[in-house]
Amino acid sequence: MYRRILVPIDGSPTSMQGLKEAIRLGADQRARLHVLYVVDELIVVQSLDAFAMSNAGDLIESLREAGRKALAEATALTRRHRVKADIRMLDSHTLRVCDVIVDEAKKWRADLIVMGTHGRRGMTRMLLGSDAEGVLRNTPVPVLLVRAVAQAGGRRARRR
Repeated sequence: MYRRILVPIDGSPTSMQGLKEAIRLGADQRARLHVLYVVDELIVVQSLDAFAMSNAGDLIESLREAGRKALAEATALTRRHRVKADIRMLDSHTLRVCDVIVDEAKKWRADLIVMGTHGRRGMTRMLLGSDAEGVLRNTPVPVLLVRAVAQAGGRRARRR
């Protein structure tokens, strides 16, 4: 039985698919969800040059705003399905997002992590990395990965 399910989201359709699966599990298992949005400060710092660093604060604030919207949607979904949920936003600071997720799973004593995966391959995966893969490699907690829903033409749902 799962009592404590950690659900990292990023606002993408794929991560929301993971949240919906976690809600189904949570309702079935009478579990509490811990919905987590990580503000990826590291990606902002790595992608900006010295000239653009003056705008880093604005970019990070826009990521926080996206996080607030994603968490508000998650709150509405969990309430609608009457699943207990804690909602949290964390900054990554100098850590990779996957490391923040693993740390939070340990601190919160999660029984399971449920997360959407974009299923990136090739160059896209090499450039963007895979938070799901990083979580799988480093967590002592079982992980349920929910694949992106296939769209017409065989393409997977993409982040908008």
